[in-house]
Amino acid sequence: MPELPEVETIRRSLLPLVLNKPISRVDVHYKRILGATPEQEFQTALINNRFLELKRRGKYLLFTLEKELMLVAHLRMTGRLIYVSDQDIPLAKHTSAVFGFESGDALRFEDVRKFGTLDLIKRGEIEKLKGLSTLGVEPLSPAFSFSVFQNLLAASTAKIKALLLDQRKIAGLGNIYTDESLFLAGIHPEKPANSLSLGQQKSLHEAIIQVLKVALANQGTTLRDYRTGYGREGSFQNKLQIYGKKGQRCPRCGSDFKFKKVAGRTSHYCPGCQRK
Repeated sequence: MPELPEVETIRRSLLPLVLNKPISRVDVHYKRILGATPEQEFQTALINNRFLELKRRGKYLLFTLEKELMLVAHLRMTGRLIYVSDQDIPLAKHTSAVFGFESGDALRFEDVRKFGTLDLIKRGEIEKLKGLSTLGVEPLSPAFSFSVFQNLLAASTAKIKALLLDQRKIAGLGNIYTDESLFLAGIHPEKPANSLSLGQQKSLHEAIIQVLKVALANQGTTLRDYRTGYGREGSFQNKLQIYGKKGQRCPRCGSDFKFKKVAGRTSHYCPGCQRK
């Protein structure tokens, strides 16, 4: 699933390409992507409209439209938003929707697993989307101060991996970047959040920010489906320290990496560096 660095990279790559262009057509190839919005109503609202602004919140992309509307995209497991400059480029097999512009270019939503969503709402009605309205602090924003992070830890007896994955606490982290952050900080994924020492708290806070910034600088992690808005792969997969390194040894202590289910997700850790 695309996480914060991937979704933010998509946002940045699409910004100079899709804003302020009149939308001339909307093709829906998979109706369930629209949720409760009827296809005709969706098309009527988008055609002759424009994307005025594009923001990110957690793993959501927020397209501000004219007529006091907002389009909220969530890529879920395998979704991707791809800009194409030539309408003659064949549609990918798993294309769910296409926004065609008067200029002849288009924005395509492709999704192999078909879990991605496009929600059309009135501006200011974000509370109607539960997953979006309950998001926690953005980890690359000034709001993610050490004191805020400390309070989150102190209030939770959950395993630290579970807390980091909880979008209601910290928005945008997923399996890849929690594993990488915990490894960098030397903290076992099953350690209770409120049991971290002051030094561990500081190390983890710094690790989260560092890992996300480096991943963003490398345009995210492409392991299989993820692509930027230009259709290119990210490169952070070449810098992963522990995620997906089953059968390999820790470069710091030489221990064999281990993995186990934590908070319902396969978690990679080093038994030598990340002691319980």
